Parts: sequence; structure tokens; C-alpha cells
Amino acid sequence: MTPYNPQIARAVSQALLGLALASPALAAEDPEQRRSRPLKTLDTLNVNGVAEDASKIASPYDIVSRDRILSRDAATLAEAIAHLPGVRAENFGAVSRPMIRGQTAPRVKVLSDSSSIIDASEISPDHAITVDPLLTSRVEVLRGPATLRYGGGAVGGVVNVLDDKIPTHLPANGSEGQLVIRGNSVAREKAFGAAISTQLGNRWVLHAEGSSLDRDDYRAPKLVAPAMSAKTYRELGFDKSHIADTFLKSKNGSVGLSWVTDNGYLGLAYSYREDDYGIPGHSHAYEKCAPRGSRLFCAGHHFDVGTHPGGPAPAHTHEHSSPGQSHKAWIDLSSKRVDLRGEFSDPLPGIAQIRFRANHTDYRHDELEGETIATTFTNKGYDSRLELEHAPFGNLTGVIGLQHSDTRLATQGAEAFLPTIDTVSTGVFLVEHYRLNEQWHLEFGGRREWLKHTPRQDPRGRPEFKGTATSFSASAVWALAPDLSLTFLAARSQRLPHAQEMYARGPHMATSTYECGLLPDPLTCGGLHNNARYDKETSRNYEIVLRKTVGNLDFSAGAYLNQVENYIYARPLAWIDSFTLIKYRQDDVKFHGFEADVNYRLSENLSVGAFVDQVRARFSSGAELPRIPPSRIGARARWEQGAFSGEVAFYHVVPQRRFSISHKENRSAGYDVLDFSLSYTLGDDRTRLFLSGNNLLNERYYNHASFMATSAKTPLPGRNFSAGLSYRF
Repeated sequence: MTPYNPQIARAVSQALLGLALASPALAAEDPEQRRSRPLKTLDTLNVNGVAEDASKIASPYDIVSRDRILSRDAATLAEAIAHLPGVRAENFGAVSRPMIRGQTAPRVKVLSDSSSIIDASEISPDHAITVDPLLTSRVEVLRGPATLRYGGGAVGGVVNVLDDKIPTHLPANGSEGQLVIRGNSVAREKAFGAAISTQLGNRWVLHAEGSSLDRDDYRAPKLVAPAMSAKTYRELGFDKSHIADTFLKSKNGSVGLSWVTDNGYLGLAYSYREDDYGIPGHSHAYEKCAPRGSRLFCAGHHFDVGTHPGGPAPAHTHEHSSPGQSHKAWIDLSSKRVDLRGEFSDPLPGIAQIRFRANHTDYRHDELEGETIATTFTNKGYDSRLELEHAPFGNLTGVIGLQHSDTRLATQGAEAFLPTIDTVSTGVFLVEHYRLNEQWHLEFGGRREWLKHTPRQDPRGRPEFKGTATSFSASAVWALAPDLSLTFLAARSQRLPHAQEMYARGPHMATSTYECGLLPDPLTCGGLHNNARYDKETSRNYEIVLRKTVGNLDFSAGAYLNQVENYIYARPLAWIDSFTLIKYRQDDVKFHGFEADVNYRLSENLSVGAFVDQVRARFSSGAELPRIPPSRIGARARWEQGAFSGEVAFYHVVPQRRFSISHKENRSAGYDVLDFSLSYTLGDDRTRLFLSGNNLLNERYYNHASFMATSAKTPLPGRNFSAGLSYRF
């Protein structure tokens, strides 16, 4: 295998960037001839780097529009897309991460216009994803083998967030923008956003935007607890309707400048973000706990006799503080980011299009107990991406790309369970599309990655890690009819260990665990007899999808199988109360499931639909993986009449009877959710008023896929009404 050389990677990246910027073909043409619309490649997630229609056929993905995000009252990215088949939100109080087909970070990548988001959300579910849904233009969700273009490790899926921070076109009337106002009842939300783009001279466009979100602790239905005294009911906090430490306050601002020509654009933007949000159920009661071999010991606690999954039941000692006595835990976050984006058509002979994305981010958050900082996380670095779409060779079109990132992650304080780590990653990829005939389209691709983790100033002397990964994908689309296609997809993807999986050693209070990395004891922990050889993950993913897109009836139905060798997971070794000693280990795992979404137009104004999704995940031993979302089935009706439009949706989540005993999971109850949305567009065709309701049945329910369901027993929000308006000019 070719050894990784960061100097060569940087030189290649700089050479390709210089080639793109030095091309004489980037000279501006008459700007008056340019149409006032975004470039085609920003209208769709062009996963093949080929024609728009071909990419839609070969690589299935979902789009969530700006209006849909607003009407869903989504405070986080995961909430904005959780209604899609196969997609859930891994909730943690006020924040959440996307979960696709039972997998979440780091196997699900979140991107900002195809560029990596540098924050701490991959480290823990209580860390916010630094994306603002309020002013997002749209979100695109990609699943299956097509994710190879964005990294072999994105075996779960890719979530690409598109925004207008860097203008891509000249405003139609010299200026354009939007204004958004929204509020809700369940958390007394007050949200505001505004953006404007204005033309400067013939070719320059200036963009500025800002948003503010203020949510209190949300309300949930009170827990009904019969056969309990009123005093005990109050002492346990069951009489509380507001869930403590679920508040969220966020401020975002961005300014960007773009040079727009008739065949492309090049722009730069600076963004700043501040968040304050609560961490429900956060407790430092086990902060002094430490492992001795494969056992836990804490001052004032007993040894736990369970030393491996399937062993004796955990030993309980004494009860800790009740919810009413817990201290306020919250996160103070800031992120400064500079983005560079460029895209040009026909820059050189043989090159149909060139696309460039780069960002530099300075991220920091403090975790506080009251006013005292307990732990600080920082992540600084850059990510760059260059794609060259070659001109057609007969029926063959495709794209070649290079991606490079260099980041430094550091932790300090009570939960500094990681050393300071420099991570350098480089990937090259090629994706080609071949039109065999009118009925058959073929796609194939490959990716090679180099990864290096280097601990800095580590007193334990944990070693550097270097590795390479190779991934391949292929798909075939059979057009059974002009509006009906059958797609076959297959991929072999490799993922290298994340820094946390390699080097972790220390308490992680959000997940109520003491983490031991893949490295052997005593470099990490877990006992010598739990040391094992570690290697890259290798996934074999197969998928078949039947899709109809035209006519009164449209649908998409598919099934998938993902077999993973050397799957990295947190294996429980011992417990004290709910606090768990874990050791990252590897085993073979199989994910399989299906997704279906069907719609039928009854008339010009009314359509009905139904959807279902299911995922199963087991180790080679037959044991269940933890936090796998239960199956979901639902129906909806959509209505449009003039300026009015509305939707009613109902779905049922079945009880999760497949749970991980070794991870102390229990059977989760099923629940029903009823939502509605209604909007009205004023006569100016610019102003839209919207009203929505969520969880109208006011069910008290828990997300089985979240740590909050097992550790803090935190329910999701109760009945909620939201209203607002959006204005575009």
C-alpha cells in the first residue's frame, strides 16, 4: 500500500486549486446575459457529477425544502429531516443528531454545501451540530452506496445542508432576501431570521444574514404513576411538566461576497455562531469512578460483579439526587468559520465543470455546572474539496475529486477523556456514469483514503495511528417504463477508526460511561484480557429500489443489506448503578431493512400517501445492537386550494422488542403521533403564513434510539403549536 504523505497531499491540493483559479476560461462574459437563477449543480445534490436527470435515477436521495423546515418547527437539523423514511433524530434534550438506517455519527456525515462541518458533534450526542436550519435553503439526504463520494466512512448516509451564504447568481432586481418569524407553545419559542443579497457593480454580490432562536425548557405530559403517594410522586419529579435543562438559545450571523460571471462564481463568507443550551440528566456523581482492570470502583460505591456482557446483573448501591435536586448543566458554544466556494463551467478543454469548497473553522464549547466550567472542547482546522467533471466520452460522463482535511481536537477538564489529537485525512475518488442504452444506466466509482491520528503532549504516550481505506461502488438502473425504474446498488466501503474510538480513556457523563479505546490496556483501560487486535471496518452494502415518479401514483420502495466486518462498538464491561465501563471492540454486524413511500393523487387538490420503514441490526452472535429505532408506519393527506395548502400526518411507532440486554436496554413502548400543517400565501406571492401542530395526541413517549431514553429517562416534547410567517423579496 502507498504510504501516506501529507506534504504530497497538500501539494496536489494546492496545484489543483491553482489550476482552477488560473484558468483563462474563468474570465467574465457579459453579466446582462446571465439568467438570474442558481447554478444547476446547486439545485440538486449531483451525486454522480453528471447530468441532473441521470443522477436522480442512479442515486436516490430526498430533499427537504426551506418551507418544509420552517413549518415543521425544526430547531435542529435532525428534527428537520426525521420524517423521511429511514431517518430518525438521536435526541439529547435541546439538540439532536441525524440517524439513518440505525446508524449515526461518525458513520453519518453532515456537510455544509459538500464541505465538512468541523465541530464536536461526532464525539457525543449532547454536542450540537453547528448548522442553523432557520435560514437553510434546503437539506438533501443521501443513503446507501452513493455516499462513497463523500467518504468511505459514511456507510450510514450523508446529510448535505445548502445555504445562501455565498451568492451563486446575480439578484433578479438588484437585491433579494427573506424574513422569517416563528414561535411555538411547547417551549415558548421566539425565532427570527433575515437575509439579503445585493448586487455591487456588474459582477459582485454581497450577502448578509442573521438569526436568533430562544427556547425555554420544553413541556412534556406528566407521568401517570398510580399506586404511589403524592409525596413520593412530587419527590421523584413526576409532577413536573417542564423538562429541566432542555432550553436552547442560539445566535448566528454571516456575511459573504461573491464574484459572479456568466459561467460560474467564486465567493468567500465569514460566519459566527453562539449557542447556550441545557444538558438534561447530566450528573457528575460518578466523576471519581475509575476502572481497575475490567471492573469499576467509585468512592462510596461497591464493586460491580458483572464483568462482561451477559454476566451477572449489575449491583445497585444507593440512590442519587432526584431530578428536582440536580444542578443545572449547560453548554456555552461558539464557532467561527470562513468558507470559500467556487464553481465554473468549461474552464479548460476536456473539463465540463470545476467545483471547489474549502473552510477553516475555530470551534469551542464549555460544559458548565451552574457557573463553573467543568470541561472544554475545541476543534480547529480546515477542510478542502475539489471536483473536476470531465467532458463526455461518448456515453461516459463522470467526476474525479480530491478531499483533504487537517484538524486538532482538544479536551480539558473533568471529562477530558481524549488527549489532544491532530487528524489529517486525504481522499481521492472517481465516479463514472455510462448510458448503455435507453433502458440501462450504469454507474461505478472508487475512493482511496489516507488517515493519520497524532496525539500531542500525551502523558500516556499513546502512539500515532496511520491507515488507508479503499472503497468501491456500482449501480445499475433498468428503466422498465418511462416513469418506472428498478435500481440495483452495491458497495464495498472501508472506514478507519475515529480518534475517540482509538484513544478514549476517561468518564463521559453525557452517555453515563467510562470509555476505554481500542488501544490496549494500559494505554487506555479495560483490563489486559480485553485487549484485542483492531482493524478497519469493511462494509458490504446491497440495495434494490423500485421507483415510479410520474402520474397520479408515485412511489419508492426498497430493501437493503449491510454486512460489516470489524464493526467498532462500545462493549459494556461493568456497571455501578447506571454508570457503565465500556471498551471499544470489534465484531461482525448485519444491518438490514426496508423503506417505502407511496402517494396517490385523488384529484387536483387532494392526495393521500403512506410510508413505512424498518431496520434490524445484530452481531454475529445473534445479540441485538443497542439504540436501534423501532419500526414506523404512517399515513398522510395533502390538500391544496388556491393560496391554501395543508397536510395531516399520522404515524405509529411499534414497541421495540428487540433490545440489547448487555447494554441494559429494556423493551420500549409504542406510541402514536398526529401532526398537521397549514399555510396561506398572500396575494403578493411573497408572504406565507403558516400554522402547525405536533404530537396533537399529547403522548408521553421516549426515543429508543437516544441515550436519553435509558439514562435520564427524558421524554420528548408534548403537544405543540407553532406559527409564523416568511417573506421573500
